[in-house]
Amino acid sequence: MAVTTSSVAGIVSGRNPLEYEASAPWTLFLFQVILITAMCQILHYPLKKLRQPRVIAEVLSGIILGPSVMGRIPKFTSTCFPPESKPGLSLVANVGIILFLFIIGMEVDLKFVRKNYRSAFSVGLINMAIPFALGCGIAKGLYQQYRQNNEDMPPIEFTTYMVFIAVAMCVTAFPVLARILVELNLIGDKIGTIVLSAGIINDLTGWILLALVVSLANSGSGVNTVYILLLTVAWFFFLAYPVRYALKYYYKRFTNEMVTGEPSHMSMVLLIGLVFTSAFYTDIIGVHPIFGAFMVGVLVPRDNGYVVRVTEKLEDIVHIVMIPVYFVIAGLGVNLGDLNHGIDWAYTIGIIALAMVGKVAGGLMAAKLNGLFWRESLAVGVLMSCKGIVEIVVLNVGLNAEIISERVYSMFIVMTLITTFLTTPLALWVYPQSYRERSHKKKGSDSDEAALLRTQEEISVDNFQDVRFSAVVLLLNNIDTIPQLMLLLKNLQTSKESYQINAIHLREFTTRTSHLLEASSKDEANFGTNDHDQGNFTSIMAIFTAFSSILNMKSSIKSILTPVDSYAVTAIEQIGSKSDLLLSSIPASSLTHSPEGIEIIENQYKQLFSRCWANVGVLITSHGGTWDQSKTVHCVLNHNNFLSSSDLLCLNIVSSLAKTYPSIHVHVSSSTGASKEFEHQFDSQLKSSGPKVDLTVSYFKDFNDLISTSSKKELDTAQRIFVVPYDFAECAEVLKISRLGQQESYDDILVVKSHSESTQ
Repeated sequence: MAVTTSSVAGIVSGRNPLEYEASAPWTLFLFQVILITAMCQILHYPLKKLRQPRVIAEVLSGIILGPSVMGRIPKFTSTCFPPESKPGLSLVANVGIILFLFIIGMEVDLKFVRKNYRSAFSVGLINMAIPFALGCGIAKGLYQQYRQNNEDMPPIEFTTYMVFIAVAMCVTAFPVLARILVELNLIGDKIGTIVLSAGIINDLTGWILLALVVSLANSGSGVNTVYILLLTVAWFFFLAYPVRYALKYYYKRFTNEMVTGEPSHMSMVLLIGLVFTSAFYTDIIGVHPIFGAFMVGVLVPRDNGYVVRVTEKLEDIVHIVMIPVYFVIAGLGVNLGDLNHGIDWAYTIGIIALAMVGKVAGGLMAAKLNGLFWRESLAVGVLMSCKGIVEIVVLNVGLNAEIISERVYSMFIVMTLITTFLTTPLALWVYPQSYRERSHKKKGSDSDEAALLRTQEEISVDNFQDVRFSAVVLLLNNIDTIPQLMLLLKNLQTSKESYQINAIHLREFTTRTSHLLEASSKDEANFGTNDHDQGNFTSIMAIFTAFSSILNMKSSIKSILTPVDSYAVTAIEQIGSKSDLLLSSIPASSLTHSPEGIEIIENQYKQLFSRCWANVGVLITSHGGTWDQSKTVHCVLNHNNFLSSSDLLCLNIVSSLAKTYPSIHVHVSSSTGASKEFEHQFDSQLKSSGPKVDLTVSYFKDFNDLISTSSKKELDTAQRIFVVPYDFAECAEVLKISRLGQQESYDDILVVKSHSESTQ
């Protein structure tokens, strides 16, 4: 199309940029996209603080920009969204929803469903059956009130209308549901497993039923409906077998993509061409183009994270531009002013109540049949009540197919917003983090160690040999501290026994669909990440694996996506029993160079100590120096000649370190001075760790006394390791030691806390 002179000159020639011109439709379209994107971002910012999905902001943007709010401003709609511009917006929106359904299809993991088929089908289908039945019931009243005598719409059979209303009541938004599970840190929980597998079945069943409804609405007779369904099934099998096997043959014969997981330009051309071809086919047979795109997404190979990389190449333009336009158009079709009768709001409230009750009751009953506790079963029902994106798409299909009227459409949009908004807060209320932590604490049995450490009065130095950790969960966030951590663990192992080291690397979960695909996949080994994340994790894994091999230690490592504010919770959930040790590290420079560094301890690391139900240790490294035998081990006992369980854990660690670093200095907090009996216990126990142990015991009243007993003058050339209980570090003394270490020769501070002192 030739560019006209006026469109080039623009406002210089006096042209109104908001006036629609058929010769330059892109001018108004670009303004509309800017307005829509800005409105969505503005609304999403406060809603994000409430843990609400982006779709709520997008639909609310449409309602605000539509006839319900800003449309009441004179000439706003005719200027910003004139009728002539709607086809251009609709075209972009529908291309976006086709690509979006392709992405949703790639989120469906059929292997995961097969692994959890019992819970997937029982929870998924029962959770649909109850709201489906309730939808059939309310459909009768809606049909008689709003559809039967509506002369502005073509006639439709009640059966078709009833099935559509029932489908709209029973669907669950799998993409939004998966994001909520990740953000609430439930993706690895048994509830997350059940909800995720049931959500996939719910999603697949909902799309099949919707395809049936659309074919019923578009066909002139029952025979045509059968033909449409047969053609749809035939196309699916054509994609599932000849096309899918041809794609796999192409990937293995002509490319290396199943190994690298990186799609080439030609592969993307083939996939996008296949998506549009499938969408075109399902459209011309009378279903809807989104079903064809969804089928292709389900059948894309998932080897080595291939679907993640394909999603990364598509998601930005789809999610930033096209999908907001689609959902804003959905919101523009909502006119709350049409709901101007009492009966309208009565039906709206009824729809909301039946949708919530049906989904919650269905999930509750099905989850209970799968052996969950009542509270867990209720949480499953609440999570399955999420509508979100899928519901909006279903309603738009029904509105465009003229199955439902605009008034009923507005009612269901209100229901969708409310049920989606309530999902996260209700889930947190029903299944709070505190309940989950108590459940995790019950994993470990009440062992002899737990009985030993239950009361402080029973603790003495004689018992410290009984305190052991059976396994270590190693939290790796900083490459520089890995050598010190691994050497520390090697020195803690005894000749009689060794323990499994399970290392985890936490990465920030974002709103990207590629992150959602990776986080929701149970086959973590087959999933990659973006180049930055992949490179960082690969480096950490290589260094960790190398040290494990050199030091002959049993180990494993994995990477986990989780929101930043859930780092501590995610790490804690990797613990298997109370006797495990959760060990992490932090460079001392982050505590001394800026106030922001101190916030790290006060936030993430403070959460580790306060919420963990097992043993916890954090290694603060000052210089990254070598661990040679010239190091002196300093142990601080901060309880006035009285031992806490954390003191006992400190002594146990010092006893193991004494085999390699025989120079041991124990600092005891005491208001009364030396206690020979107390000192004798250290002498007999710690010296028994090895024949070369050189033990000294000193007493201090305050921090200045402690520093004076370990002054540079006394240990001029030694490097020092401080092992301190958490309550000593809580008093900020550990920060003072760290600052001193920057000037002198301190290398490492190990802060520990016993599980018996964790929050009950």
